[in-house]
Amino acid sequence: MRTLNLGILAHVDAGKTTLTERLLLTAGAIDEAGSVDAGTSHTDTLALEQRRGITIRSAVAAFRVDDVAVNLIDTPGHSDFIAEVERALTVLDGAVLVLSAVEGVQPQTRILLHTLQRLRVPTVLLVNKIDRSGADPDRAVRQVEESLTPAVVPLTAARHPGGPGAGVERYADPHPPLVPSRARLLDVLTRADDGLLADWVEDAGSVDDRRLRHELGVQTRRGLVHPLFVGSARTGEGVGDLVAGLVDLLPGSDGEAAPDRPAGETGLSAAVFKIERGDAGEKVAHVRVFAGELRVRTRLQLPAGPAKVTGLQVLRPGGDQPTESVGPGDIARVRGLSTARVGDVLGTPLPGREHGHRFPPPSLEAVVVPCRPGDRAALHTALTELAEQDPLISVRLPEGRRGGDLHVSLYGEVQREVLAATLAEEYGPGSLPPAFFTAVEEGARRTLRRGPNGWVVPDARVVVTHSGYWARQSHSHGTFDASMSSTAGDFRGLTRRLLVRLMARAGTRVEEPVHRF
Repeated sequence: MRTLNLGILAHVDAGKTTLTERLLLTAGAIDEAGSVDAGTSHTDTLALEQRRGITIRSAVAAFRVDDVAVNLIDTPGHSDFIAEVERALTVLDGAVLVLSAVEGVQPQTRILLHTLQRLRVPTVLLVNKIDRSGADPDRAVRQVEESLTPAVVPLTAARHPGGPGAGVERYADPHPPLVPSRARLLDVLTRADDGLLADWVEDAGSVDDRRLRHELGVQTRRGLVHPLFVGSARTGEGVGDLVAGLVDLLPGSDGEAAPDRPAGETGLSAAVFKIERGDAGEKVAHVRVFAGELRVRTRLQLPAGPAKVTGLQVLRPGGDQPTESVGPGDIARVRGLSTARVGDVLGTPLPGREHGHRFPPPSLEAVVVPCRPGDRAALHTALTELAEQDPLISVRLPEGRRGGDLHVSLYGEVQREVLAATLAEEYGPGSLPPAFFTAVEEGARRTLRRGPNGWVVPDARVVVTHSGYWARQSHSHGTFDASMSSTAGDFRGLTRRLLVRLMARAGTRVEEPVHRF
């Protein structure tokens, strides 16, 4: 089984998340494509993302094509969240750069492709939205050639663009014979391969289509050439050709040690590219394994201190699956790494894998002031936790000003608004953490499905009137201790007991179903 860790990158509103939904649907990983506008996409799960209709945090989904397992990483398109894109670049085997057939090449498109080229991340281009009014795929392709790179090979072409009847044709199809194709392939491929050029000059007949296809794959995997597809993520037109191209042209891991690792060395090499919080507030690290094996109970020495893996979930189609170990190519959710931060390397860094900054750091700074002075310590704790998820926030106090205002680094106004909303919704003083609300809802639904007599209780409305909880606590100089703190499991069990008591008080009884009268 080959694993392909694939990033979806784009300028904002180019259709990146819609493409993610369409890829999952085409591969059979979901039954119905979600909508960004409706807030139902499978990767934009944050309430803020659903309200604003933009991707704020990178999300990972999985699907399978034949014998290739694809881990799909959907990244933000807005420039304020470029740090999320930067972290995703550390774990990619390849990327799809999406641009709109209406707007063409945009500022963020240039920044992303130049960065992908510098890092030699194999990249395929998709000209999306060929069915939209004003779409001009040919113009978009010319913009790519003129302002991004001449090393682009169109493999599909749009038919009747700019309306709902837009379709896609392959250049390889014999009817009708489309141009470029072979001539374009030769022109692009011979620029980076003198041997191919010499063979063509000496004997054109020796360079057949099979060899050109092979050379296209070789140069694509080396990041020298960029195959280009056209299509519509909204309708699915052309997406099947894109999927076939991704599997055929991009590299991946076959589950063995990475080819650039010294012979005989099988030690662990992995990277943390995302941090989130679990239901009980515990830290969960998203880790990509490049070489070796990561197992439950493995002890690691991280930059901020030692840690021990207490749980592993590997990404698979249909959801995360608990496992005892993960290997090369796998993306896993790792528990127990309480000292982990985004960018940490587990084990030995792989040669040729950069882990430094690829984009300019934030150039703006904002002052964060609590509405109530007494909340300053809680505000500092909340910002520190958010900085673990996004290190470039860089929470700091001005030198020589103890007890002064808190300062954070930002890329722009949208990021500032999102940070403020996150502090209010997830860390608001006196409010219940979102994970606990989720646990209450799960406990209520589960209890109502069984009811006091084993039958479902229909048409029930549950209202939470008041609540409270013990915040995260620990022994002195110790780590988080669930026995001293409230957890999501506590609220799930408490909800069940309260509902059972309330239904008994209400006099709930089982009635024979009436179909009509």
